[in-house]
Amino acid sequence: MEDTKRVLFQDIKPYAVPSSLDDLHGPAEGLLHLPRNVYWGPTSTVDLSAQAGISKAYQAVLREGREIDLVVLLNRDVLLRSWAGLMLPDRVRDLWETRFPELAAA
Repeated sequence: MEDTKRVLFQDIKPYAVPSSLDDLHGPAEGLLHLPRNVYWGPTSTVDLSAQAGISKAYQAVLREGREIDLVVLLNRDVLLRSWAGLMLPDRVRDLWETRFPELAAA
């Protein structure tokens, strides 16, 4: 039998990463509406005053967002504060932490 390795989509999918964390100018508080290309669930508005809202939004944007989505929807300080608790594919975490070592240290 031929030895084949299973390839998962998350292992080959292109993920966007900005040039700098300073490019992330999204809101730090209030309600945030997630566009359909980022989140297609029934409730696409999240409350950034709740950690659950931050996690839902940031996990969706980091997994599905284009670079323009990242800079408009994510906030540098909120990302740094929330990074360790986000559930992300290993590849997303590796890409971001390789470019921004301060995330790994957070």
